[in-house]
Amino acid sequence: MLRTVLPAKLPGAARLLGAAVASSSGMRAVSTLVGVPKEIKNSENRVGLVPGTVRQLVEAGHAVMVQANAGAGIGIDDAKYEMAGAKIVPTAEEIFDQAEMIVKVKEPQPDECRMLKHNQVLFTYLHLAPDPLQTQLLQESGCVAVAYETVTDARGRLPLLAPMSEVAGRMSIQAGAHCLEKHNGGSGMLLGGVPGTPPARVAVIGGGVVGTNAARMALGLEAHVTVLDRSLDRLRELDMAFGRRINTIYSNPETLEEAVLNADLVVGAVLVPGKTAPHVVSRDQVARMKAGSVLVDVSIDQGGCFETSHPTTHEEPTFVIDDVVHFCVANLPGAVARTSTFALNNATTPFVMDLANKGWKTALREDVHLRNGLNVCHGHLTHAALAHMGDIYSINEMVPTVIKCASTTVAEELAAQTH
Repeated sequence: MLRTVLPAKLPGAARLLGAAVASSSGMRAVSTLVGVPKEIKNSENRVGLVPGTVRQLVEAGHAVMVQANAGAGIGIDDAKYEMAGAKIVPTAEEIFDQAEMIVKVKEPQPDECRMLKHNQVLFTYLHLAPDPLQTQLLQESGCVAVAYETVTDARGRLPLLAPMSEVAGRMSIQAGAHCLEKHNGGSGMLLGGVPGTPPARVAVIGGGVVGTNAARMALGLEAHVTVLDRSLDRLRELDMAFGRRINTIYSNPETLEEAVLNADLVVGAVLVPGKTAPHVVSRDQVARMKAGSVLVDVSIDQGGCFETSHPTTHEEPTFVIDDVVHFCVANLPGAVARTSTFALNNATTPFVMDLANKGWKTALREDVHLRNGLNVCHGHLTHAALAHMGDIYSINEMVPTVIKCASTTVAEELAAQTH
């Protein structure tokens, strides 16, 4: 990572860029300059860093630039960032022009992609598999793009995706219950019913973090809940956690179709890490669902797991096909932006600190789990899940060589590289 060097006689600039370390040359060598732009995606009020994380960075000798009003949507004003040691700048252009590392929440929009620079680190959710335009623009920029959603942990989980999956799973039931109301196109079912009437039937496809949290919320509202998954171990875990309050069903074409056709609300919680989500519910099956039933596609960030899905926004969250209401908001946790921002920062802060403290090459070389987050580097695709978009490259002292994505990725190659 590039390092900024300022003369010792410039105290104002040195203060802007954070604590400096004296060197033998009499110059002040400054650590990483981190930039936090305001999110511009539709109805997105989350922010990449909260003041607490900014303070950690500044105390570690780094500098942080935050775009004006970046946290306004969640009640964090500019003064709080300034108190934490950040510099407030008026435009995103200044941040993209000066920062060595950009920390965001959602994938960069096309205008943001075009402001990225060679060797500039981008740390955010990317969801590239179903998004060829963003992928191309990131390649053209020459940036180093590390995706939250493919960073792993020692147990093979996705720790930076988990907090938003928890939020999205819980919100999927809120959204689905709202869509079931008659004035929203639904069948007019109350999710939990009342004494003397049956509850709504909820089918959750996928028993991971999203599915588990969806099931928990649906149970809390006293719905009839079925969770389908292809992992018997996971179904056993859910059975141990919830007992007979939920139905756990091994998912195959027959059991899945039966659950979907009988359901009032179906939550799609299917994830293949980094890859486009498979279509587990066909258009024909949607056409045979009950009129007024609801599909909530939480997998829409990765392309959607219902064949009839397409991304929607918080402003226009639903559409109807064959009398079935579809809710496919791509940034669902953005509706509860304050909770989501703090939950996300709790998970991302250690990785942000590593990238800032060590530089991206050392940080990735020393941490296999962070390496798994590398998706695009200096114009090359570097994650096996993106193989459908082109060759997957490894990095060998910054000279790319094609490798077999089935056997390794750049993440593994970096383990053997010198800084």
